[in-house]
Amino acid sequence: MVELRAVGHSFGELRALDRVDLEIGAGEVLGLVGPSGCGKSTLLELVAGLLEPSDGRVAVDGETPAGERLARTVLMPQRDLLLPWLSAIDNGALALRNRGAAREDARRGAHPLFQRFGLAGFEATAPGRLSGGMRQRVAFLRTLQAGKPVLALDEPFASLDAITRAEMQEWLAEALAEQQRTVVLVTHDVDEALYLSDRVAILSARPARVVAEVRAPSPRSVPRIEAVSDAGFTMAREQALTALQAASVAP
Repeated sequence: MVELRAVGHSFGELRALDRVDLEIGAGEVLGLVGPSGCGKSTLLELVAGLLEPSDGRVAVDGETPAGERLARTVLMPQRDLLLPWLSAIDNGALALRNRGAAREDARRGAHPLFQRFGLAGFEATAPGRLSGGMRQRVAFLRTLQAGKPVLALDEPFASLDAITRAEMQEWLAEALAEQQRTVVLVTHDVDEALYLSDRVAILSARPARVVAEVRAPSPRSVPRIEAVSDAGFTMAREQALTALQAASVAP
């Protein structure tokens, strides 16, 4: 479980977050949407233990110190950050190497996910020769290999074209169904948030507060093209967009 109680954060005189209250259950996927620059990435860094809140309380599995949150959470940033001098399999296995595994043991540990995530045959390929979608799969595979129960995903598909992004959304929905974790997903795409998440929290303009929550209407296992055309999905989208429009006006 992830809990934020009356969380505020400031960078000097700049107030990024103000009295944010959120609770994310074990195994739940929470989407976060809000105006650009409202503090969504800052919130992820607080959950991941990369920052301490200026005020309020952040806890992961009941633990509040930054080091304990960091031990339980892995952050996947917008860019894939694959190391160009390593092969795809060695990039995917990097988290296992960081946990002390020898190179061959780490490769063996990562290999089953290469098979499962549609990367079989590309283990020895350099990152520069992979498509954008494949690079993101390797990055997500590496994130999973960290072995932490909470995933903080910061716009994981922002750099992809629309067609690849839609394909990756469906792929990630399937991956999360297989590899259940507690997930906090930041995105600017309302459809992406509703399709991938169990629940979507709408943040206001800076300083960010939670101004609305929308329950996703369809299970993530439903094919994307069916999910986004469903009447319930359309109603949830309109609800989220209305809340987002109102939230874009600074208080």
